Amino acid sequence: MGLRIGTQLGPYEILSAIGAGGMGEVYQAHDTKLGRDVAIKVLPEPFAHDVERLSRFQREAKMLASLNHPNIATIYGLEQSNGTTYLVMELVSGETLAERVKRDGAVPSEEALAICKQIAEALEAAHEKGIIHRDLKPANVKVTPEGKVKVLDFGLAKAFAAETNSDPSNSPTLSMAATMHGVILGTAAYMSPEQARGKAVDKRTDTWAFGCVLYELLAGKQTFQGETVTDILAKVLQGEPDWQLLPRATPLQIRNLLRRCLQKDKTLRLRDAGDARIEIQEALAAPTDQVPIDGSRWLRWSWRRVALFSVTAVALLAMGGIAVWNLKPTPAKAVSRTVITLPPGDQLAALDYPAVALSPDGIKLAYVGFHAGTRQIYLRSLDDLEANPIAGTEGANTPFFSPDGQWLGFFAGGKLKKIPVSGGTAQTLGNAVIPMGATWSSKNGIIFSPSNGSSLEQISDSGGTSQRLTGTNMRRSPEPRGWT
Repeated sequence: MGLRIGTQLGPYEILSAIGAGGMGEVYQAHDTKLGRDVAIKVLPEPFAHDVERLSRFQREAKMLASLNHPNIATIYGLEQSNGTTYLVMELVSGETLAERVKRDGAVPSEEALAICKQIAEALEAAHEKGIIHRDLKPANVKVTPEGKVKVLDFGLAKAFAAETNSDPSNSPTLSMAATMHGVILGTAAYMSPEQARGKAVDKRTDTWAFGCVLYELLAGKQTFQGETVTDILAKVLQGEPDWQLLPRATPLQIRNLLRRCLQKDKTLRLRDAGDARIEIQEALAAPTDQVPIDGSRWLRWSWRRVALFSVTAVALLAMGGIAVWNLKPTPAKAVSRTVITLPPGDQLAALDYPAVALSPDGIKLAYVGFHAGTRQIYLRSLDDLEANPIAGTEGANTPFFSPDGQWLGFFAGGKLKKIPVSGGTAQTLGNAVIPMGATWSSKNGIIFSPSNGSSLEQISDSGGTSQRLTGTNMRRSPEPRGWT
């Protein structure tokens, strides 16, 4: 810390040091004119002596000072005194969400939702004024002793340049104009994919970071983790969150909200913070008997669904065997039984979507499994004891076979895809942001539900334009674009 206790900066007397980071040193100070305590953020010296950047920051600070919302820490002004340039801001008591998670781990679901509802309200108010946070993360959110949420450093990432930091979970915030190519804004673990690529950002970047914060509060761990900044950014760009870490009691409505916030393609991402606020508000207001299935019930329901499918398949096979027996006096085949035995450390991904599919001829079994943090489809012949992963199905869910058993359909990355059972390249057929299931018809078409609450649609198994099957409007519709 550069300033000593008792130092006078204009009317402000430094009382104590609060913290330091790439965006400056922060102190608690007393405003001798107005008789109140404030937070003083001293700008880094190289920044303060850069006339062009300082001028740009002054313009930004003026806009940020116009933010007046109970969930946003107020900026009072930008001052200079004794060669020191500093921001004067509202002093917020309490601890940051980063400190809370580090100390206690996951936050109880209802409390986490109440906190994130207030964060969404802050984002909604700022976005309406055209202001993007750009560096939303748990360390920039405080909860006061009274339970009031305050979002800190709103919009400052656009103007600041960070120093190197060895902690990848709090990596540098680079600080040039947001629309300049090759410039990364934000903190690695909470960056949107477009931020990580140095592309132009908009309010949907805050939506992504909001999803990361909500996930971390519920799971007690960062959404994307790694030993280095490069590792983290690679997971942001290519990886998927470990949805199994969410508490089993997490409402399905909130799981869907997280998936919509964390779409890598921003055109498919939840567009407005206000929509997130509404979703959370509805989840909090839902009566206990209407809350979506909790984890244990959901798991049992998922396995019942798998079991029902298996029993139905066995029943169909049995009926087919009886028909053959009646036509040809040949001995009936023995009933086949199998158990899915996974290697140590692997998991069957059966919490959110169907994880098991049986080929129409009853010979092959496909299932979605987790291995070393990667979710993909595994294929196994029922006369074999080992299953093999299918390359190109990373991040997949809801597998289903074609009628001839030569193809596997699945959903991944907001898309409906298919891949040859014998191996090959996965083909994208259409968009499906929050898929709710699919089946392959016998007429070279796939019937699927592209999102929660949407109508059923049919698409050719070679891709193209989908056709709505349910609802009052039965005309052909363009390929669903997802949530924008």
